[in-house]
Amino acid sequence: MIKILNKYRSFILITVLAITTISCSDDENSNLMLEPFVVAFETLSVNLAEIENSQNISLVYSQMSTEFGNVTILLETDNAVYGSDFITNPPLDNNNLVLPIIPGENGDIIVFTKLNENLDETVEINLSIISIEYPNAVIQGNSSVTLNSSASLGRGFEPNIGGPNEPNQVYIDLSTENQTSIKRDSWDLGFYGGSDFRVDINGSIYMAAGVIDSNSIDSVTQEDIEAIQDQVAVGTFDPANEAYVDNPDGDINKTAIAPISEIDNNNKVYLLNLGYKVGTDDPNPGSVSIAGDPRGWKKIRVLRNGDGYLLQYANIEDTSHQEIYIEKDVNYNFTFFSFDENDIVNIEPKAENWDINFTVFTNVLVNAGSYGFADGVLHNRKGGVTAYTVNTDDFSYDSFQLENIINSNFQLDQRTIGSSWRNLLGEEKVLIDNIFYIIKDPNGNYYKLKFTALLSDNGVRGFSEFKYNLLQ
Repeated sequence: MIKILNKYRSFILITVLAITTISCSDDENSNLMLEPFVVAFETLSVNLAEIENSQNISLVYSQMSTEFGNVTILLETDNAVYGSDFITNPPLDNNNLVLPIIPGENGDIIVFTKLNENLDETVEINLSIISIEYPNAVIQGNSSVTLNSSASLGRGFEPNIGGPNEPNQVYIDLSTENQTSIKRDSWDLGFYGGSDFRVDINGSIYMAAGVIDSNSIDSVTQEDIEAIQDQVAVGTFDPANEAYVDNPDGDINKTAIAPISEIDNNNKVYLLNLGYKVGTDDPNPGSVSIAGDPRGWKKIRVLRNGDGYLLQYANIEDTSHQEIYIEKDVNYNFTFFSFDENDIVNIEPKAENWDINFTVFTNVLVNAGSYGFADGVLHNRKGGVTAYTVNTDDFSYDSFQLENIINSNFQLDQRTIGSSWRNLLGEEKVLIDNIFYIIKDPNGNYYKLKFTALLSDNGVRGFSEFKYNLLQ
């Protein structure tokens, strides 16, 4: 049996209490009505194409169970046969699945096992809660779940950001409900997989890059960099330092490192500020501790090598350098390199397999240059994702439908969500609750998305939550 977090129970209770009135009689000895016992699916849909073998389908309870009971679930299928294409645990009995409610549990699971790997988009399997045998039980919330190869219908989501140091970059694919979490200081340079030859720097750890007037990496010394070293940094409050960071709007044509020329002599040496390790301090509730120790400096030079890149790199005073060939991969926005590993590292999912990224990021302040932002949410501009903001004065989140979309409102700027969803002014760190977002993914799916939490139950940053729904 699975143990479900309190936040899921709280979500279910809020749903129930919104439609349930608890009252008492005039009799002084009468008791308050029992709190409803709700059973609901954790998610609205499951993507069959993403199931390699088995998948747990979770049910959550609104409160810990105190006695025995059971939940009956109706199974209905289109173009799939139980026993041949798939099976479940518990097994099917007269078109129903019966799950026991056992005292001391917060939920249960159905184990779905795919027997036929070729279940296509014509297949649909529906599970619906039809009865709950338990005192004061009600069916509310996500009472059914659909398994097919279509895009996810939506769910509540908790990105694995990692707490107030925000150590992780989290890539989320809304259509499959997949998230990929990586340590944000596990890479330094991204080599573009598109038609252009461009190199990205890791803004999540506040890296910066400045050109040196030399095309000989081995001859560059400390003396050669002194004129710009103090400027090649994030957070100097000098507007001129915008030149040393990638443009935060995500335009690949606006990187700090110039496009890599096919003529070697045109490719200069760059001074690279490696930014900061992930912070380790434990800040006060509501605060963050993003930056740890400085990671130091490198000098680099990037050349073309056929259809790929040749990276030259060294410490500042070194008179010789290391080299690595980096092949383009058109399936990914970037191929990533780490100086810590001295090698290529796996970071992002394929370009078509993620929509939004929860990350610390380097932004630009008007008249103040580059500056670090926590709680960032960037959409996958290079992969074809766009987004825009809706004010609740125009539509409520619940009332917004597919026909309400205004296509001309979609924005390329990857910061369309950015940090606009929270307010950090003053002592209270709060959600901005009068907006939500519309996201269009590379496959033409439209989603509405609204943030539901900035802080944990204990008031700690780095535990953001959101909900989203497919518009159809």
